[in-house]
Amino acid sequence: MEIRHLRLIQAITEEGSLTKATTRLHLTQSALSRQLQEAEYQLGTKIFLRVNKKLVLTEAGEQLLQLADDILDKIEDTERRIRKLIHGEEGEIRISTECYTSYHWLPALMRQFQTLYPNVTLRIVMEATHQPLEKLLSGDLDIAITSDPIRNMPIRYTPLFRDEMYAVVAKNHPWADKPYVTAQDFAAENLIIHSLPLETVSVYQFVLAPANVTPARTTILPLTEAAIEMVRAEMGVFVMAHWALEPYLKTGGLKKVRIGSTGLKRDHFVATLKARQFPAYFHHFIDFLKQEITLNR
Repeated sequence: MEIRHLRLIQAITEEGSLTKATTRLHLTQSALSRQLQEAEYQLGTKIFLRVNKKLVLTEAGEQLLQLADDILDKIEDTERRIRKLIHGEEGEIRISTECYTSYHWLPALMRQFQTLYPNVTLRIVMEATHQPLEKLLSGDLDIAITSDPIRNMPIRYTPLFRDEMYAVVAKNHPWADKPYVTAQDFAAENLIIHSLPLETVSVYQFVLAPANVTPARTTILPLTEAAIEMVRAEMGVFVMAHWALEPYLKTGGLKKVRIGSTGLKRDHFVATLKARQFPAYFHHFIDFLKQEITLNR
């Protein structure tokens, strides 16, 4: 008795006839008739009897149908679980980043990924912004994007990309013609940032704090567009990644200025827990991010 015979018995019973079973099994009636004869020959008994032009299960056929239902259900369930394991058909990825600027590119890439994995839910956890590693450790995130890895922790860091941060100023600002600015230049400025604490802001963390410099003023504006308009109106300076800044420079009235003689560069990483086992679609998502970001930079 083979799996194809069990499928045949189940199909004939559920469809009501051999003729209707042909459509379901995508075989000709003569082919199904031969399969049924094979099964009955192997068993040495009839599986169906013809009663009033209908096929009715014999007692042996009833037992075979029960066997077919059990085995075929298990096969279907196993195939479904294997497809999920390989292709990640269903699931959720909770993701966050330490920088609001990253949300400009992340949603677009997430949409692209979901065309490949429509049953994988990608959820941005905004409340974890600026503390993604802590949320990763607490189990509130699956993936954290960070440029400030904390070593000696149970976290795996996968390199994602490198970018450079620039100061953006109005075209008439005193910095506009400078080849670069230093930490001391910020001492007299209104620094526009997305959010507090100041210690989480890259330019402060890597440039100003080491030089013991604090901006004259700090203005908090979560929206990049609003921050850019303040800069354009000569009401402060703003720091952002070059790739995110380019579209705003094309609108005019702005200049970008390098920070430090060699530039303020950041390496970004995808952070995941070392001890956690992930479905295949997690790894596919990380590979997708690395590939698409490289192509679009």
